[in-house]
Amino acid sequence: MSRLPESPKHNIRKNVIITGASRGIGHSTARVFLERGWQIITCSRDQTPTACKRDPNWTCHIPTDLADSKSLADFVREANVALAGAPLHALVNNAGMSPKTPYKERLGCLNGDLDAWHDVFEINFFASLVLARGFAAALHKGKGSIVNVTSIAGHAVHPFAGSAYSVSKAALSALTREMAHEFAALDVRVNAVAPGEIQTEMIQPEYEVLVSRIPMERMGSPEDVANAIHYLCSDDAGYVTGTELWVTGGQHMY
Repeated sequence: MSRLPESPKHNIRKNVIITGASRGIGHSTARVFLERGWQIITCSRDQTPTACKRDPNWTCHIPTDLADSKSLADFVREANVALAGAPLHALVNNAGMSPKTPYKERLGCLNGDLDAWHDVFEINFFASLVLARGFAAALHKGKGSIVNVTSIAGHAVHPFAGSAYSVSKAALSALTREMAHEFAALDVRVNAVAPGEIQTEMIQPEYEVLVSRIPMERMGSPEDVANAIHYLCSDDAGYVTGTELWVTGGQHMY
């Protein structure tokens, strides 16, 4: 198991854990934090990325199935071993899933297997709660920050995002508020970012019709979200907690 390298006291690097870091918003977030001098621990279902092996600040990548309770518990244990008692300054709960029916339809309230709803909530909601608990001591030591990645779909019916996904993100928004209240006693801030239409693997061709609803007349990039996440984890947001930051190009106003 890799451990965080020791840094000179005059150049102490901050530590961040990022879930779902193999692609999309999670991968861009990892790159943004690396470029700004943070040391990162990541997880996803995929094996160790090549970039992880090359960059000394990419301390370790731990393949993890966040929907599996044992795998999740193993990740908490291994990541805490990697920290080796060092403070944790940020936890980014980014991993999420939005399944379709076998016919590629949105998973609604009247269709689809209820087991799929359970799977969505395990990853999109419960994993964030388990990780926040599992790293609470390290976050307290670092007077750190938690950022949950929610969605515009958690606040209004979305034409393409499924009901299970949308409801799980609405629940994560509520969890963010509750965590912000409780974690304040640990000197830990808790916020969320709510992306709109972001050009990732989840975006299908039919999403193009939504661009007309976006005042900025374009979809966002994963870097747009990553920069917002970094802000909420930075000292610049030191008095910001319990907030959900819209990253939608203005789409949420309608």
